[in-house]
Amino acid sequence: MIKVTNLSVFYSKFKSLDNINFQLSKGESLSIIGPNGCGKTTLLKCLSNNISFIGEIFINNKNISSIKRKDLAKKIGMLSQLMCISFNYSVFDTVMMGRYAHQDKFLVNNTKQDIDIVINALKTVGLLDFKDRYISNLSGGQLQRVFLARLIAQNPDIILLDEPTNHLDFKYQIELIQFLKDWSKKENKTIIGVIHDINLAMLLSENIMVLQNGAIKFFDKSTNIIKSNTLNEVYDINIKDYMINSLKKWEII
Repeated sequence: MIKVTNLSVFYSKFKSLDNINFQLSKGESLSIIGPNGCGKTTLLKCLSNNISFIGEIFINNKNISSIKRKDLAKKIGMLSQLMCISFNYSVFDTVMMGRYAHQDKFLVNNTKQDIDIVINALKTVGLLDFKDRYISNLSGGQLQRVFLARLIAQNPDIILLDEPTNHLDFKYQIELIQFLKDWSKKENKTIIGVIHDINLAMLLSENIMVLQNGAIKFFDKSTNIIKSNTLNEVYDINIKDYMINSLKKWEII
Protein backbone atom coordinates (compact mmCIF):
# COMPACT_ATOMS: atom_id res chain seq x y z
CA MET A 1 0.00 0.00 0.00
CA ILE A 2 2.60 2.56 1.09
CA LYS A 3 6.36 2.18 0.92
CA VAL A 4 8.98 4.71 2.00
CA THR A 5 12.53 4.23 0.76
CA ASN A 6 15.68 6.12 1.82
CA LEU A 7 13.72 9.23 2.81
CA SER A 8 15.72 12.23 4.01
CA VAL A 9 14.85 15.90 4.44
CA PHE A 10 17.19 18.87 4.75
CA TYR A 11 16.29 22.32 6.06
CA SER A 12 19.26 24.34 4.86
CA LYS A 13 22.17 22.28 6.25
CA PHE A 14 20.09 20.70 9.03
CA LYS A 15 18.99 17.12 8.42
CA SER A 16 15.43 16.81 9.68
CA LEU A 17 14.87 13.23 8.53
CA ASP A 18 17.65 10.70 8.05
CA ASN A 19 17.21 7.67 5.78
CA ILE A 20 13.67 6.64 6.75
CA ASN A 21 12.52 3.23 5.46
CA PHE A 22 9.23 1.46 6.19
CA GLN A 23 6.13 0.05 4.55
CA LEU A 24 2.53 -0.65 5.52
CA SER A 25 -0.10 -2.85 3.93
CA LYS A 26 -3.67 -1.75 3.29
CA GLY A 27 -5.60 -1.65 6.56
CA GLU A 28 -2.51 -1.45 8.78
CA SER A 29 -2.02 1.40 11.24
CA LEU A 30 1.07 3.14 12.59
CA SER A 31 1.57 5.60 15.43
CA ILE A 32 4.64 7.83 15.32
CA ILE A 33 5.99 9.10 18.62
CA GLY A 34 9.13 10.84 19.79
CA PRO A 35 10.33 14.04 21.48
CA ASN A 36 9.66 17.49 20.06
CA GLY A 37 11.70 18.30 16.97
CA CYS A 38 12.46 14.68 16.06
CA GLY A 39 10.85 14.94 12.60
CA LYS A 40 7.35 13.53 13.16
CA THR A 41 5.37 16.26 11.40
CA THR A 42 8.04 16.56 8.71
CA LEU A 43 7.47 12.89 7.89
CA LEU A 44 3.74 13.48 7.49
CA LYS A 45 4.44 16.43 5.18
CA CYS A 46 6.57 14.14 3.04
CA LEU A 47 3.87 11.46 2.92
CA SER A 48 1.37 14.06 1.71
CA ASN A 49 3.96 15.41 -0.77
CA ASN A 50 3.84 18.91 0.71
CA ILE A 51 7.60 19.43 1.06
CA SER A 52 10.69 18.49 -0.91
CA PHE A 53 12.55 15.36 0.11
CA ILE A 54 15.25 12.96 -0.98
CA GLY A 55 14.21 9.34 -1.53
CA GLU A 56 11.00 7.77 -2.77
CA ILE A 57 7.46 7.24 -1.50
CA PHE A 58 5.17 4.79 -3.26
CA ILE A 59 1.41 4.32 -2.94
CA ASN A 60 0.20 1.12 -4.55
CA ASN A 61 3.58 0.91 -6.32
CA LYS A 62 3.16 4.39 -7.82
CA ASN A 63 5.61 7.15 -6.92
CA ILE A 64 3.73 10.04 -5.30
CA SER A 65 5.85 12.52 -7.26
CA SER A 66 4.02 11.35 -10.39
CA ILE A 67 0.53 11.63 -8.89
CA LYS A 68 -1.43 14.81 -9.58
CA ARG A 69 -2.44 16.80 -6.50
CA LYS A 70 -6.16 16.21 -6.97
CA ASP A 71 -5.66 12.49 -7.53
CA LEU A 72 -3.43 12.33 -4.46
CA ALA A 73 -6.29 13.80 -2.40
CA LYS A 74 -8.34 10.73 -3.30
CA LYS A 75 -5.64 8.56 -1.78
CA ILE A 76 -4.42 10.60 1.22
CA GLY A 77 -6.34 12.68 3.75
CA MET A 78 -5.12 14.63 6.77
CA LEU A 79 -6.63 15.37 10.17
CA SER A 80 -4.56 17.89 12.13
CA GLN A 81 -4.68 19.49 15.54
CA LEU A 82 -7.17 22.28 16.08
CA MET A 83 -5.93 25.68 14.96
CA CYS A 84 -7.46 29.10 14.44
CA ILE A 85 -9.99 28.90 11.62
CA SER A 86 -9.53 31.39 8.80
CA PHE A 87 -12.99 30.97 7.30
CA ASN A 88 -16.52 30.80 8.68
CA TYR A 89 -18.46 28.40 6.51
CA SER A 90 -21.40 26.34 7.65
CA VAL A 91 -20.81 22.85 8.98
CA PHE A 92 -22.36 21.39 5.82
CA ASP A 93 -20.19 23.44 3.44
CA THR A 94 -17.06 22.66 5.44
CA VAL A 95 -17.69 18.93 5.20
CA MET A 96 -18.54 19.29 1.50
CA MET A 97 -14.94 20.47 0.96
CA GLY A 98 -13.98 16.85 1.44
CA ARG A 99 -15.65 16.08 -1.88
CA TYR A 100 -13.38 18.47 -3.82
CA ALA A 101 -11.11 15.73 -5.15
CA HIS A 102 -14.14 13.88 -6.52
CA GLN A 103 -15.67 16.89 -8.30
CA ASP A 104 -15.00 18.56 -11.64
CA LYS A 105 -15.36 22.05 -10.15
CA PHE A 106 -14.92 23.11 -6.52
CA LEU A 107 -18.28 23.35 -4.69
CA VAL A 108 -20.09 24.21 -7.92
CA ASN A 109 -21.66 20.96 -9.06
CA ASN A 110 -22.55 19.12 -5.87
CA THR A 111 -24.27 15.97 -7.04
CA LYS A 112 -26.92 14.03 -5.14
CA GLN A 113 -24.21 11.50 -4.39
CA ASP A 114 -21.96 14.23 -2.90
CA ILE A 115 -24.82 15.52 -0.76
CA ASP A 116 -25.74 12.02 0.42
CA ILE A 117 -22.11 11.31 1.33
CA VAL A 118 -21.84 14.54 3.33
CA ILE A 119 -25.13 13.87 5.13
CA ASN A 120 -23.97 10.36 5.99
CA ALA A 121 -20.61 11.69 7.24
CA LEU A 122 -22.40 14.17 9.51
CA LYS A 123 -24.64 11.37 10.81
CA THR A 124 -21.57 9.24 11.46
CA VAL A 125 -19.99 11.87 13.74
CA GLY A 126 -23.32 12.87 15.30
CA LEU A 127 -23.51 16.38 13.88
CA LEU A 128 -26.36 16.26 11.39
CA ASP A 129 -28.45 18.60 13.55
CA PHE A 130 -25.58 21.12 13.39
CA LYS A 131 -25.27 21.15 9.58
CA ASP A 132 -26.49 24.76 9.19
CA ARG A 133 -24.44 26.22 12.03
CA TYR A 134 -21.33 28.28 11.34
CA ILE A 135 -18.17 26.55 12.51
CA SER A 136 -17.12 29.62 14.52
CA ASN A 137 -19.99 28.84 16.88
CA LEU A 138 -18.81 25.31 17.72
CA SER A 139 -16.80 23.98 20.64
CA GLY A 140 -13.38 22.47 20.08
CA GLY A 141 -14.72 18.93 20.26
CA GLN A 142 -17.53 19.70 17.82
CA LEU A 143 -15.17 21.45 15.42
CA GLN A 144 -12.79 18.49 15.34
CA ARG A 145 -15.76 16.23 14.59
CA VAL A 146 -16.61 18.51 11.64
CA PHE A 147 -13.10 18.06 10.27
CA LEU A 148 -13.40 14.32 10.88
CA ALA A 149 -16.64 14.30 8.90
CA ARG A 150 -14.85 16.16 6.10
CA LEU A 151 -12.22 13.42 6.10
CA ILE A 152 -14.92 10.74 5.96
CA ALA A 153 -16.53 12.54 3.02
CA GLN A 154 -13.14 12.71 1.28
CA ASN A 155 -12.85 8.92 1.73
CA PRO A 156 -9.07 8.53 1.21
CA ASP A 157 -7.26 5.20 1.38
CA ILE A 158 -4.59 6.58 3.72
CA ILE A 159 -5.34 8.80 6.72
CA LEU A 160 -2.60 10.99 8.18
CA LEU A 161 -3.07 12.32 11.70
CA ASP A 162 -1.01 15.22 13.03
CA GLU A 163 -1.70 15.28 16.78
CA PRO A 164 -5.48 15.54 16.23
CA THR A 165 -6.27 15.26 19.95
CA ASN A 166 -4.32 18.37 20.95
CA HIS A 167 -6.50 20.94 22.72
CA LEU A 168 -9.36 18.45 23.14
CA ASP A 169 -10.89 17.46 26.46
CA PHE A 170 -9.90 14.03 27.74
CA LYS A 171 -13.27 12.51 26.79
CA TYR A 172 -13.04 13.73 23.20
CA GLN A 173 -9.43 12.54 22.89
CA ILE A 174 -10.43 8.97 23.66
CA GLU A 175 -13.61 9.12 21.58
CA LEU A 176 -11.76 10.48 18.55
CA ILE A 177 -8.97 7.90 18.67
CA GLN A 178 -11.39 5.03 19.27
CA PHE A 179 -13.59 6.19 16.39
CA LEU A 180 -10.63 6.43 14.02
CA LYS A 181 -9.45 2.98 15.06
CA ASP A 182 -12.88 1.38 14.57
CA TRP A 183 -13.65 3.25 11.35
CA SER A 184 -10.30 2.40 9.76
CA LYS A 185 -10.77 -1.29 10.55
CA LYS A 186 -14.33 -1.31 9.23
CA GLU A 187 -13.40 0.51 6.01
CA ASN A 188 -9.95 -1.10 5.66
CA LYS A 189 -8.13 2.26 5.78
CA THR A 190 -4.44 2.74 6.49
CA ILE A 191 -3.71 5.18 9.33
CA ILE A 192 -0.40 6.89 10.04
CA GLY A 193 -0.69 9.11 13.08
CA VAL A 194 1.58 11.42 15.01
CA ILE A 195 0.21 11.09 18.55
CA HIS A 196 1.81 12.93 21.45
CA ASP A 197 0.26 10.76 24.16
CA ILE A 198 1.89 7.30 24.31
CA ASN A 199 -1.24 5.60 25.65
CA LEU A 200 -3.40 7.05 22.86
CA ALA A 201 -0.75 6.05 20.32
CA MET A 202 -0.94 2.46 21.53
CA LEU A 203 -4.74 2.56 21.54
CA LEU A 204 -4.82 3.71 17.91
CA SER A 205 -2.27 1.45 16.24
CA GLU A 206 -0.86 -2.03 16.23
CA ASN A 207 2.50 -0.61 15.11
CA ILE A 208 4.71 2.01 16.75
CA MET A 209 7.53 4.05 15.22
CA VAL A 210 9.80 5.99 17.55
CA LEU A 211 11.78 8.82 15.98
CA GLN A 212 14.89 10.35 17.50
CA ASN A 213 16.91 13.09 15.83
CA GLY A 214 15.19 12.39 12.52
CA ALA A 215 15.98 8.67 12.46
CA ILE A 216 13.95 5.58 13.27
CA LYS A 217 14.91 4.37 16.74
CA PHE A 218 12.21 1.71 16.96
CA PHE A 219 9.67 0.14 14.59
CA ASP A 220 7.67 -2.82 15.85
CA LYS A 221 4.35 -3.94 17.30
CA SER A 222 2.88 -1.61 19.91
CA THR A 223 2.99 -4.31 22.57
CA ASN A 224 6.75 -4.69 22.14
CA ILE A 225 7.56 -1.05 22.89
CA ILE A 226 6.73 -1.68 26.55
CA LYS A 227 9.22 -4.56 26.68
CA SER A 228 12.06 -2.50 25.24
CA ASN A 229 14.15 0.26 26.82
CA THR A 230 13.63 2.56 23.85
CA LEU A 231 11.21 4.99 25.47
CA ASN A 232 13.47 5.49 28.47
CA GLU A 233 16.40 6.26 26.17
CA VAL A 234 14.49 8.59 23.88
CA TYR A 235 12.62 10.55 26.54
CA ASP A 236 15.40 10.32 29.13
CA ILE A 237 12.97 9.19 31.82
CA ASN A 238 11.76 5.83 33.11
CA ILE A 239 8.41 5.82 31.33
CA LYS A 240 7.17 2.53 32.77
CA ASP A 241 7.84 3.59 36.36
CA TYR A 242 6.14 6.92 35.72
CA MET A 243 3.04 5.20 34.30
CA ILE A 244 2.84 2.68 37.16
CA ASN A 245 3.31 5.34 39.83
CA SER A 246 0.63 7.48 38.22
CA LEU A 247 -1.84 4.58 38.21
CA LYS A 248 -1.18 3.88 41.89
CA LYS A 249 -2.82 7.20 42.70
CA TRP A 250 -6.08 5.72 41.40
CA GLU A 251 -5.97 2.66 43.64
CA ILE A 252 -8.75 2.52 46.21
CA ILE A 253 -7.39 2.12 49.72
